[in-house]
Amino acid sequence: MESLILLVNTIQRACTTVGDYGGGNNALSSLWEALPSVAVVGGQSSGKSSVLESIVGRDFLPRGSGIVTRRPLVLQLHKTENGTEDYAEFLHLTKKKFTNFSLVRKEIEDETDRITGKNKQISPIPIHLSIYSPNVVNLTLIDLPGLTKVAVEGQPETIVEDIESMVRSYVEKPNCLILAISPANQDIATSDAMKLAKEVDPTGDRTFGVLTKLDLMDKGTNALDVIEGRSYRLQYPWVGIVNRSQADINKNVDMMVARRKEREYFETSPDYGHLATRMGSEYLAKLLSKLLESVIRSRIPSILSLINNNIEELERELDQLGRPVAIDAGAQLYTILGMCRAFEKIFKEHLDGGRPGGARIYGIFDYNLPTAIKKLPFDRHLSLQSVKKIVSESDGYQPHLIAPELGYRRLIEGSLNHFRGPAEASVNAVHFILKELVRKAIAETEELKRFPSLQIELVAAANSSLDKFREESMKSVLRLVDMESSYLTVDFFRKLHIESQNVSLSSPTTDQYGEGQFRKIASNVASYIKMVAETLVNTIPKAVVHCQVRQAKLSLLNYFYAQMSQSQGKRLGQLLDENPALMERRVQCAKRLELYKKARDEIDAAVWVR
Repeated sequence: MESLILLVNTIQRACTTVGDYGGGNNALSSLWEALPSVAVVGGQSSGKSSVLESIVGRDFLPRGSGIVTRRPLVLQLHKTENGTEDYAEFLHLTKKKFTNFSLVRKEIEDETDRITGKNKQISPIPIHLSIYSPNVVNLTLIDLPGLTKVAVEGQPETIVEDIESMVRSYVEKPNCLILAISPANQDIATSDAMKLAKEVDPTGDRTFGVLTKLDLMDKGTNALDVIEGRSYRLQYPWVGIVNRSQADINKNVDMMVARRKEREYFETSPDYGHLATRMGSEYLAKLLSKLLESVIRSRIPSILSLINNNIEELERELDQLGRPVAIDAGAQLYTILGMCRAFEKIFKEHLDGGRPGGARIYGIFDYNLPTAIKKLPFDRHLSLQSVKKIVSESDGYQPHLIAPELGYRRLIEGSLNHFRGPAEASVNAVHFILKELVRKAIAETEELKRFPSLQIELVAAANSSLDKFREESMKSVLRLVDMESSYLTVDFFRKLHIESQNVSLSSPTTDQYGEGQFRKIASNVASYIKMVAETLVNTIPKAVVHCQVRQAKLSLLNYFYAQMSQSQGKRLGQLLDENPALMERRVQCAKRLELYKKARDEIDAAVWVR
């Protein structure tokens, strides 16, 4: 089973290189969080560092007052054959071996400062340290910053909450085993590590309790109530540890000697002698190694399932993000034209009903235009007073002899001018909708999302074409109105004349300058205007659709295509200046996909070997 921990070690290192690490703000799904791990949690001065050094058998961790561990340290232990020399390697220094462990301590301090600076800040980016020694078991431990209660000088006021949040982000994951370090010479009820562990693991199924400083308890007292589970029961038995004293540390007492002293302490202790085989750092390391192997083995099916699902998701996303932009000008032009065709297809779908939007144009013709025409002020223009004034002014010094034809023409022309407003409004309303549909189609064209510069150019080109279409449409609809003024429908007035003669034969002659005659003129003009209105309600939409909608479907990007055919490679490259965020997303997805595929292959190989 030893290969399983080494396998997870390899995958964890690979995860960190692509930005996937526990406690990180991963924009992509995390493989790290699915991997079983052991996180070491404790308050400041709980003896956490001493426990780790006892397990390793080497003095290598930074020491000092305040917060010493300011970045997670992923400590990967590799057991080697007896007689081989101990050495260490950092993930960020792949080609360098450290045999002097005081230099390991110095490198941890320096690498911490490279990311956090020297002002006691913290960072969730882990340091990976691998130690190879015949005196260790295969095991991976994650040393987290010590929980604290007070910010020291130079640290932000939020440092207490920041550390707890980072630690919590690791230990709350269901695949994380919690190694909770508590000093025996303090009340277990006040232990920072046990308090946090209980919050994230209330049943104690993932928590290992470790009591340090048993040799420093007051004379006549012991920690048996805790160790034997009477005062604080956990799923796994408590383990007691006796670390090196400060005097031993100052004298650089060898860690192997310290391990022997620890064994002798428990074997000769009147309080803990009966538990000696289940106490000490060596026993703790073997227990954790065995359990971690077991947990990894039980999690392999779910890890493989997660990997396969994420491979499918990443491959789908990479398909959507598209391939990297080609360098060749011909390929770039082909790419641009392909995206333009995709945009035009979506734009036409909006107009033809495949997507929403086109129906709004029909609404302008079916409701807005007729409603606007009905609201025109014909009643005021054809009032008795207005008709008298216009007819009289049209006669000049010589009153009309039979029928005021010139007065009729001026009344009709004045009325027809009112149609210009609704005609112009219809053109502008359709123009606005077409521009909105361009914007929507651009946003809905997946291929274009990568290229903001090309989006801007296409919108500008499409809007420029729409402006020209609007000009032609405006001329056409106003021409329709002007045509009605240019030539009046003769048959309409002939019929009125015949009807008027019939009325004259059957009734007394009316005064051609009386109010009744003016009312009749107003009524006749109103009837004619109504007939023209019915015509324009049908012909204006035809002109608008022909000049704007139809042209938008046929030649929206024609001018843009002409420009592209003459563009040089530099210009094409500028249009394909991809959104940096999407470029970075594609790179990260590709790296993460490679990580998952390698992890799947390595897990499959390890399973088959077993």
